[in-house]
Amino acid sequence: MNYSRFITTVSAARKASPIRLLTELMQKSPPSLISLAGGAPNPNVFPFKRATIAIGHGTALEIEEDLMTRALQYSASAGIPELLSWLKDFQRNLHNPPTANYSPEQGQMEVCVTTGSQEGLCKVFEMLINPGDNILLDAPTYSGTLAALRPLGCNIINVPSDQHGIIPKALKEILSAWSPEDVKNHSHHLPKFLYTIPNGCNPTGNSLNTERKKEIYQLARKYDFLIIEDDPYYFLQFEKPWAPTFLSMDVDGRVIRTDSFSKILSSGLRIGFLTGPKPLIDRVILHIQVSTMHTSTFTQVIISQLLQQWGENGFLEHIDRVVEFYRTQWDAMLVAADRWLKDLAEWYPPAAGMFLWIKIKGVSDTQQLIMEKALQKEVLLVPGGAFNINSLEPSSYVRASFSLSSPAQMDLAFKRLADLIKEAL
Repeated sequence: MNYSRFITTVSAARKASPIRLLTELMQKSPPSLISLAGGAPNPNVFPFKRATIAIGHGTALEIEEDLMTRALQYSASAGIPELLSWLKDFQRNLHNPPTANYSPEQGQMEVCVTTGSQEGLCKVFEMLINPGDNILLDAPTYSGTLAALRPLGCNIINVPSDQHGIIPKALKEILSAWSPEDVKNHSHHLPKFLYTIPNGCNPTGNSLNTERKKEIYQLARKYDFLIIEDDPYYFLQFEKPWAPTFLSMDVDGRVIRTDSFSKILSSGLRIGFLTGPKPLIDRVILHIQVSTMHTSTFTQVIISQLLQQWGENGFLEHIDRVVEFYRTQWDAMLVAADRWLKDLAEWYPPAAGMFLWIKIKGVSDTQQLIMEKALQKEVLLVPGGAFNINSLEPSSYVRASFSLSSPAQMDLAFKRLADLIKEAL
């Protein structure tokens, strides 16, 4: 892979921060080293000394003074070593990426910790997108992604999708606008990447099946574009075996994958991680060095201690408990929808995630219905237009989340929504 053609001028110009390199060097040095180089504050003046954190399934985490001293200090921009090591092993065991044993130049699998997967996404976009670049995605999609993309001045090409995700035939038709000669000459008009949320897409609940992923990956090879696999709901799939990932198919080193602990461990701790070819992940790390510097060392230590206590099996057992909770919530929302909305709306059960995507019959645009009238009925959903490339484009859809409300609340909410729809028709 020739990664240089994907990287923007700004990203290519990034150099390692000398101070950040010194920080990482110091952390690898023996205790006998006397360093007058660092600009780190003295931890003796910090008021926090130790912490005990009770765990739902497992023994309490004890962060004693030595570990607390480390947790409150600056750390490496890519992530603390023990968390990075755990995550790399986990990705290899879970996805078995072909790139795991490649050389760095070939696109060897690399991992870095980010402050939530959103930080990773934004930095990947800023690494890849020049104004005027063509990029592919399947909208409706996550509004945070659209908000990150719009200011970068790229041309967003919408790829049609259905409940099984991107339609490969439609993608192939879009790509036919470029000739083999364009691919051979690396025309700057070729799409830089395809962005997709392959499991439990926010907002639609769409999930890509394996055959479609294989077709899409082959198209990526043919037209030489990257795939950004944004997968925060991967661990919220309701059926096993879990769908194979693009990362598991990546023989070229053209997949950048984002994972998140937000939906399964804590959204407030802000821990995500990027997995992808080393030449590209290294560019992201250079950006982190001069922006956030690193994800909170304290939150990394908490997550790392928990994962080491649980091990991979304990972590996956926790995932099973989380999925069971969301499956119960999913059932409750579908029951409520069937009870109140059967003749007023259309939907299909999502295979993953935490959202139900509902099409309101007879309503061409739900914006006014939700933003003005729904509040009067004391029910709130997200109007579908928020997830369109052009947010002003009318949408007959609404997004309902089943993550927080009780079954009784879902039932009452859909009764109120039904009354609202009837009044609007």
